[in-house]
Amino acid sequence: MAENQPKLKVGVLGVGALGRHHARLYRENPKAEVIGIFDVNAETAVRVGEEFNLKVFSNWRELAEKCDALSVAVPANFHATTTLPLLEMNRHVLVEKPIAASVEEAEAMVNTAREHGVVLAVGHVERFNPAMDFLEKYAANTRFIEAHRLAKYPPPRPGLPRRGTEVSVVLDLMIHDIDLVLSMVDAEVERFDVVGIPVLSKTEDIVNARIKFTNGSCASLTASRVSQEPMRRFRVFQEDTYISMDYGKFFGMVLKRNRLGLARKDVNLDEKNALAAELDNFIDAVNRTRATGEVSQPKVPGEAGLKALRLAVAIENEARAYNDRYGFKFAPCTADELN
Repeated sequence: MAENQPKLKVGVLGVGALGRHHARLYRENPKAEVIGIFDVNAETAVRVGEEFNLKVFSNWRELAEKCDALSVAVPANFHATTTLPLLEMNRHVLVEKPIAASVEEAEAMVNTAREHGVVLAVGHVERFNPAMDFLEKYAANTRFIEAHRLAKYPPPRPGLPRRGTEVSVVLDLMIHDIDLVLSMVDAEVERFDVVGIPVLSKTEDIVNARIKFTNGSCASLTASRVSQEPMRRFRVFQEDTYISMDYGKFFGMVLKRNRLGLARKDVNLDEKNALAAELDNFIDAVNRTRATGEVSQPKVPGEAGLKALRLAVAIENEARAYNDRYGFKFAPCTADELN
């Protein structure tokens, strides 16, 4: 933080499983002053407020009026209705991924942020994972990417759908890897093939997408929220290099061709808090914008979130068209069967 620069006044809307960590990490950031938090579940808000000694607001607009910037960590289907009024109030916003539940909503958010000259960041936190710090240095000449993001089915929440299941696994989990792939391959999508089915929820719980780009690169992405063992792996095949990264365990391996054959290098990545880095990047973008009067983009701006969402929605639609084409019908489990 620049000398004598005042702390950025921030707030958090939605302090459930993820928003709680936004509040905690803002509180630990020396560049920020947490004005308060808000959640539609008053009990949740009070509990988090007491845990981190933060003021709890009963009205989101009252909180927003006192802030320069806010995090929005509400369920994805409420991202647009929560974020748009904040942007119209000229507040800078970091909204969790996916940017919105529909492309139309996301376009409205991006356009509103542009019209009001404010920062709109999207919480694609994997961009700040130390594994990606390494992979970004080797993005050139990428020919094939293979990603697996597997998770257990989320536990029940009283009065709310299970976390993330308000959207399909594509918008819940795969969109992380969609964003990473789009950030590494400098080409347009040419075509894709998709299969995906609902297993326990009303939307797709497991999906595989094979994406081909106009430069000949290809990506195979698999996402599941009905797996027994969690996995977050990203493998990159280049013209003369193979890179394997486990960005859950912060460990990787590089095989590079040389005159003698293949040289192996193990990569031990320094563990860091990716969410803390994401929030710090957002704060810096807002401070630069306020200092210069011109919007300074964060690492993952609204436009990047919109680009990832467009492809994610197209993948969702293709999975459903595939099932319709072959007459596949699925009956999600009842609440009694899940509990």
